[in-house]
Amino acid sequence: MSKNNNNFYKSWFDTPYYHILYKNRDYKEAEMFTKELMEFIKLPLNSKVLDLACGMGRHSINLNKMGYNVTGVDLSVKSIKNASKYESEKLKFKIHDMRKPLGQKFDLVVNLFTSFGYFDDFKDNLKTLDSIKSSLKKNGLAVIDFLNIKYLKNNLIHKNTEEIDGIKFHLNRSIKNGFLTKKISFKHELNEYNFEEKVRSLDLYDFKSMFKQSNIKILHIFGDYKLTSFDENKSKRLIFILK
Repeated sequence: MSKNNNNFYKSWFDTPYYHILYKNRDYKEAEMFTKELMEFIKLPLNSKVLDLACGMGRHSINLNKMGYNVTGVDLSVKSIKNASKYESEKLKFKIHDMRKPLGQKFDLVVNLFTSFGYFDDFKDNLKTLDSIKSSLKKNGLAVIDFLNIKYLKNNLIHKNTEEIDGIKFHLNRSIKNGFLTKKISFKHELNEYNFEEKVRSLDLYDFKSMFKQSNIKILHIFGDYKLTSFDENKSKRLIFILK
């Protein structure tokens, strides 16, 4: 099985193998980051939060437990179906394309853990930013958490194999033609599978240019989940707080 490069996020993200490959992500680090973030922003309890590209909802659920009224949206039908099991009066999930405005206003919009830059057409990234801008209340804030492409270029692991649940995932990474590409191949139950993840290799200056076009102001830039200052050569992450 080989997936088309276009709209890979509609197919790969909906397979059980995507969730197997990433099942060992550091959830404690994610919880620590959202806690640090909310303490820094000082968002009042019960504020409305939009989790854009929420996946299976782990960050939405965590933010809701912290006392916020959270809506999580994602294009993956299976992810939203799973996340919806945790819905409550102040926690809702919807299938939604982040390039399109949701039609509601929020105190905070978050786009976490490299959930930006999937699209082949660069204009779709601007549409996403315009959607974020239109979803904010008058004094609302947005957070975009992306990878630091310069650090990654200097520390890229081109090939490795990870065995999870008896499946050997062979990973091949490259940065070319404006994209960070990860090719994923494996065998399961006598079938061979080939998938591909792509995310735009956006750096600080690319984001600044896009923010300017979308009339979005940068308030703070951080370089890791402890919210330390961003260093283009040393920081693993590129985290923006915006308005």
